[in-house]
Amino acid sequence: MCLISYADAPILPLSPSIVLHTVHLTQTGKKTREHKARIVNDVKEAIDEHDTLYLFSYENMRSDRFKDVRLHFRDEVDGKSSRIFLGKNKLLQLAMGRTPEDEHAENLRKVAALTSGSVGLLATSRPNQEVESYFADMVEEDFARAGATAPKTVSIPNELVGNFPSSMMEQFRKLGMPVEVKNGRVSLVGGVEEYRVCKEGQILSAEACKILHHFGYKLAEFRVKLVCKWNATSCKFQKMS
Repeated sequence: MCLISYADAPILPLSPSIVLHTVHLTQTGKKTREHKARIVNDVKEAIDEHDTLYLFSYENMRSDRFKDVRLHFRDEVDGKSSRIFLGKNKLLQLAMGRTPEDEHAENLRKVAALTSGSVGLLATSRPNQEVESYFADMVEEDFARAGATAPKTVSIPNELVGNFPSSMMEQFRKLGMPVEVKNGRVSLVGGVEEYRVCKEGQILSAEACKILHHFGYKLAEFRVKLVCKWNATSCKFQKMS
């Protein structure tokens, strides 16, 4: 492997866990410094142990959805388990190095340069084709959360509203829907044919998200994309589409 050098951080014991979850840096003083140093060393050790380092981006992160990703890469290959790092991008950059002088290995600075926004690292010894095929079709529909942007306009027809019993009327009213009870069923007030929940490009409110959930409209997508990869043997860096 074409290593350059480690940063002058103290070498601390590695965590026995396979996956490093989102990092919360709330400690102060020496504890905080040791915590950061441990993360940096964990990343460096993972890079040293594995054949390939991937940088991936994600959208609409859900812990239950990403759990499947963690489980998929938990199995050992040649006695080594893949490592996934999510957390403070600055610590990930520090571990890889930002310049030719301080990068942990040649061309890792190029990975560090792309480490911004909602991203994570995957260090693995699995075949590239297997990893890239796994992520190629990783798109799963999910219910949107408050604050998300509506990708399309959604209007609920009165016919769907009528599928709910009268006991739902008060709940729908609290969410802002103009409804009443007719013949034991919920109906839009005044014989209106449909109720528009959101318009394309609109920021979704908590109430709108609850309505969409009640009627089964999934406007979000859990998506993981590979941004780039780095090979430990050749130190080759490659951007990915």
